[in-house]
Amino acid sequence: MKRKNFSAHTVKNYLNRLQHFLSWLPVPVEMARPQHIKRYLDLLLEKRMASKTINEYLVVIRSFYGYLCDEENRAVETPAVKGMALRLPKPLPRHVREREMAAFLAVITSKRDRALFMVMLRCGLRVEETAGLTLDAIDYSHNQIMVKNGKGGKDRITYISNDAAKALATYLQVRPPTRERKIFLVEKGRFKGKPLSVRGIQKRMEYYSRKSRVSISCHQLRHTMATQLLNAGADLVTIQQILGHSQIETTMQYSRLSNLKAQSDYYQAMDRVMRSEYAKQ
Repeated sequence: MKRKNFSAHTVKNYLNRLQHFLSWLPVPVEMARPQHIKRYLDLLLEKRMASKTINEYLVVIRSFYGYLCDEENRAVETPAVKGMALRLPKPLPRHVREREMAAFLAVITSKRDRALFMVMLRCGLRVEETAGLTLDAIDYSHNQIMVKNGKGGKDRITYISNDAAKALATYLQVRPPTRERKIFLVEKGRFKGKPLSVRGIQKRMEYYSRKSRVSISCHQLRHTMATQLLNAGADLVTIQQILGHSQIETTMQYSRLSNLKAQSDYYQAMDRVMRSEYAKQ
């Protein structure tokens, strides 16, 4: 995993899940069979784990047996055979409606927090990417942001709208002088002046969500930007690049939402169909 440049967080999760499986496995590793994996999946289901999480356990088990074959030259076959993965639900991405977004932003008076959430909303940044944003990542001359070490360790370029750039500039004018390169800093308490953590950002979101009575999360800002771009006619490939999705299929989920472009295409086409039918009568 280190050779593939997985993050320390991902490595830790894999090891924890592997340890859980091996502690449960009632037979030696090389004697594990598909029926053992089925019993293990039943155990995870009894614990009411989400289907996605259970499938991730299966990935860990397969990876481990692949390691035994490739790295230790052991003649063992994975007991986690194909067809065991659970079917996953496909809920629509939850975006925030225009009226709700206006109500949410209306209660934010802090210049830092307004800049924080405007950047997430307009640039489609993940909360981890926002927390890691540095001063040198902002290119005002080209209205661009360099997102460094995003999901999967990938860098990408995204863009910043005029209103988000204005909110960010307003915050930077009052940001205390410091050598800290991270943009968003803690403003009170014993950690004052330190970079705002992911959990710190989430707590601010929870605070304003309660204050505005709008159910909203950090990731929904990202969904909202993608939905707005799609409805404004942006190409799916463009949205994919801005969001940093590895697979276009991930981006295509937004086309399942209330897509104004699809709605417009439908009514235009249906209008032509009806005119053709009436012309024949």
